[in-house]
Amino acid sequence: MNISSGINTMFRSLRYRNYRLFFGGQSISLIGTWMQRIAMPWLVYHITGSALLLGVVSFAGQIPTFLLAPFAGVITDRFNRYKVLLVTQIISLVQAVILAVLTLTGTIEIWHIVVLSILLGAVNAFDVPSRHSFVIEMVERKEDLGNAIALNSMMFNSARLIGPSVAGIILASAGEGICFLINAVSYIFVIASLLFMKVKTREITRKDIHMFRELKEGLDYAFGFAPIKHLLLLLAVVNLLGASYQVLMPVFAKEVLQGGSQTYGFLMGAAGFGALLGAVYLASRESVMKLGRLIPASVFLFGSGLVAIAFMRIFPVALLLMIFIGLGLMLHTATSNTILQTITEDDKRGRVMSFYTMAIMGTAPFGSLLAGFLAKTVGTSQTIVIGGLSCLAGAFFFFRKLPELKNIVRPVYVRMGIIPEVAAGIQTASEPTGQSTRINNGI
Repeated sequence: MNISSGINTMFRSLRYRNYRLFFGGQSISLIGTWMQRIAMPWLVYHITGSALLLGVVSFAGQIPTFLLAPFAGVITDRFNRYKVLLVTQIISLVQAVILAVLTLTGTIEIWHIVVLSILLGAVNAFDVPSRHSFVIEMVERKEDLGNAIALNSMMFNSARLIGPSVAGIILASAGEGICFLINAVSYIFVIASLLFMKVKTREITRKDIHMFRELKEGLDYAFGFAPIKHLLLLLAVVNLLGASYQVLMPVFAKEVLQGGSQTYGFLMGAAGFGALLGAVYLASRESVMKLGRLIPASVFLFGSGLVAIAFMRIFPVALLLMIFIGLGLMLHTATSNTILQTITEDDKRGRVMSFYTMAIMGTAPFGSLLAGFLAKTVGTSQTIVIGGLSCLAGAFFFFRKLPELKNIVRPVYVRMGIIPEVAAGIQTASEPTGQSTRINNGI
């Protein structure tokens, strides 16, 4: 494959006008989002000096997602996803403006941060499932859905690389308030991109049933279908016990590595760089063959990286380990997203993606509290080790389940008319060579 063909393959979803607009607006907005994500815990630690309060603030920002996401999924399936997404972006803009004004005027207090974090968490409960579900409306051909999700991850992790690095410099020179202000301005771009879209009206079948009944229908569907259930459970384990390492990074940077805000920014930037490498790899794939085997492998990489960095005291080596940690976490999240979206029935997509939101964000508040408590009890490094070992156990369990899952997935893809190679992602993970060849040929 020549370079030009490779680039065309990698960015093939950009041929859709609406997705191009979305990609451009979100690329800018997410840089601001990551700057706020980095500045927020640094501000909390600067004000309080407490690792426990870092966990409390993170809990406050994430618990609304856990509580509201299931209902947000029902609303996403019932109403216009485009309009839901537009409203969430406008409210997020207002939240960022208030946070910036309070910080820049020197009137910010810890309770302000908690309240504003709760507001943003509630918004995210509706934003994430609507945004993920809206991708399939922007990308018309289903075979390009995997590429669009990979490009979303590339966009997210490019911002994750740029945002923390810039935030680290601005935190040292201008303070947290400027980071929040830049985030507020960045929302203008994504709102503008949504307003410029030409969106076809999605046909919605109105159901004369109660919201709780629709919620139960979604739960029965997701957890009654083994592939979706095990994907969601592994996501929950990784994000509850492993991904909460991010809450402790300000403490790790300052007390373990003896650094400052720039050390913290570069550590998170290194994780973003690793995640970006993973996104580039996924976007460059011409098909999603053998995608399923990446799930246990990526979780193993992530967990191993956490265990290793917990014992590391040398900054350059810690940066290298953070690249592998970011790579593993991103590959797991994006691969799970792709498989979930392609095996889910269209009328239940919002609800399934709301459970996905709960697994990656809704479990985080409990992980944050647990991480803060354990860090205070047994130490920061030991807490990171516990998270890493938990992920390794989850990866092993999922790998053992692959033979069972492969037999369930293929008929679903055949029935839904998805490219046969998609099914091979989970199937070939545990097939002997001869059988894999037969499946890859579409038999």
